[in-house]
Amino acid sequence: MTASSGRRVLLAAPRGYCAGVDRAVIAVEKALEQYGAPVYVRHEIVHNKYVVQTLEKKGAIFVERTEEVPPGNIVMFSAHGVAPVVHEEAQRGRLATIDATCPLVTKVHKEAVRFAQEDYDILLIGHEGHEEVIGTSGEAPDHIQLVDGPGDVAKVEVRDPSKVVWLSQTTLSVDETMETVDALKEKFPGLVSPPSDDICYATQNRQLAVKQMGAEADLVIVVGSRNSSNSKRLVEVAKQAGARDAHLVDFADEIDETWLDGVTTVGVTSGASVPEVLVEQVLEWLARRGYADVEIVKAAEESITFSLPKELRRDLREEAASLAAGRGGSGTSEA
Repeated sequence: MTASSGRRVLLAAPRGYCAGVDRAVIAVEKALEQYGAPVYVRHEIVHNKYVVQTLEKKGAIFVERTEEVPPGNIVMFSAHGVAPVVHEEAQRGRLATIDATCPLVTKVHKEAVRFAQEDYDILLIGHEGHEEVIGTSGEAPDHIQLVDGPGDVAKVEVRDPSKVVWLSQTTLSVDETMETVDALKEKFPGLVSPPSDDICYATQNRQLAVKQMGAEADLVIVVGSRNSSNSKRLVEVAKQAGARDAHLVDFADEIDETWLDGVTTVGVTSGASVPEVLVEQVLEWLARRGYADVEIVKAAEESITFSLPKELRRDLREEAASLAAGRGGSGTSEA
């Protein structure tokens, strides 16, 4: 800590890109490099404004509906995952596909399919309208009902209380999710838990780091986009951990200098879809205002990596042209 001002920054570790986001962003870059522009991406590849803008400049085209992609092109599915009906739409649209769904989201999809086959009622804890929830629900729509927080528990009804299981969106607040689970267990004592945590390791680690620094920080700045579920959860976790104030910003120039009034300690972290360059810009912004001393708050080590989608090993341009000409081809991911 500097002797002159006593101002400091607590920098969370880990922060920023998780393995699933890193895989998805590299997949778009590799596809553009191998096949040339355009490569269409259904929905934002990850929820970060800077990443999307950067990839658009390189030739990626982001669309909300599969039908927006002209036949004979390549479409990539985002890290959030899609429902089986989207794969069918791509096949009907004669598109070659690359599935960049995070493997941890794929795990939840497979759990949903398995429990539906065993005729369980599946209670999916998550936020209504989030792409990941839409994709998971689409795996077994007749068996899944959404539970959007503890307040939703009272209206939940199941066919057989002895055959009910909960799953969750991977990017939720761990504490809020367990609060919802506890309420569900009180209503359904026989509630089955997933075989392993659905909330991803990166989400948990980033929340843990924020909890550790939240009690010491007067202000916590979370770098991330407003449509990023895990980034928004970090703001909530910071406040719950004791931070006097916490804000979400995409870029350093969105920070309001009045937030620094009376602030000695600033905590800084970033969501799982945020490149480190944006955090560095925030640190530079703070340093120019006297917060040059940076201390690392380390909550966990991360070494997980995921291999790139196997579709990148095929000649998808030729496959797409063949599909457009009606000469067959799978058109859908093998995953």
